[in-house]
Amino acid sequence: MTLTTRITDLLGIRHPVIQGGMMWVGRAELASAVSNAGGLGILTGLTQPTPDALRREIDRCRSMTDQPFGVNLTILPSVNPPPFAEYRKAIIASGVRIVETAGMNPREHVEDFKSHGITVLHKCTAVRHAVAAERIGVDAVSVDGFECAGHPGEDDIPGLVLIPAVADKVRIPLIASGGFGDGRGLAAALALGADAICMGTRFCATVEAPIHDRVKQLLVANDERATNLIFRNLRNTARVARNSVSDRVAQICAEPGSTFEQVRPFVSGAKGRLALETGDLDAGLVWAGLVQGLIADVPTCRDLVQRIVADAAAIIGTRLRSMAAA
Repeated sequence: MTLTTRITDLLGIRHPVIQGGMMWVGRAELASAVSNAGGLGILTGLTQPTPDALRREIDRCRSMTDQPFGVNLTILPSVNPPPFAEYRKAIIASGVRIVETAGMNPREHVEDFKSHGITVLHKCTAVRHAVAAERIGVDAVSVDGFECAGHPGEDDIPGLVLIPAVADKVRIPLIASGGFGDGRGLAAALALGADAICMGTRFCATVEAPIHDRVKQLLVANDERATNLIFRNLRNTARVARNSVSDRVAQICAEPGSTFEQVRPFVSGAKGRLALETGDLDAGLVWAGLVQGLIADVPTCRDLVQRIVADAAAIIGTRLRSMAAA
């Protein structure tokens, strides 16, 4: 069973299902498994400590799949910013053909990637950002609705409105992100004007995700209410799974006049990595979206992708068709 869209044609993949670039999770084990399942796996560039380490991870992923995969490069403000240009050069030198950019204005990176014939997807959270990304030459946009894990922006627009609003304004292919985890979501995304779905939290709850099983079982056990929005007072809103750490951070952020320095001890990436790798669910932040309410098992990536595509095709070809005929 296949569903052919502008995204499957653009990326050379069998199914319109993309794995989001996730810090500490987007490694070769997961990316290769998603690509081997017919979707697009994505390595998270900054998960690797150096550009040379990223080169080695790209080589490792290539040894595990002969299917297309991409690399995410997220450009965010930082006290000690990583050498983004050096990571970009490593991606280009490694022969990667697909890149997902995210965060701040990616113009410099997009121009360099495009000059080397690389297909660029840009993740954004607003119609205006999608329009700007198309203007600077990206090949497709991935649009995060308010339901997503990570940084959903400051406009609080859910996918049901944001996806068709973007589809009305851009001509390039559109990937729907945030809140997707099953075939119903894929069918809905296609109906709203998207050409594929991108899933992060759902792919964390798979056999191949390189994180501790206790984290995966947390995602299965949680419902759609089990997230916290943090950093709202800092205009850098982030959605994370609810645990003692995120509860504490949310409480601090809600206090008048609170600053980042007050939450810094709780939110370091190293502590989040510790939670993911050891299964100590209160060691740090665990990033997860509202789609937790739709996660009921921990399948292989192949079984998950095939199930999503088959269910979406059945909805489109049987249920909706019979309703239209009636």
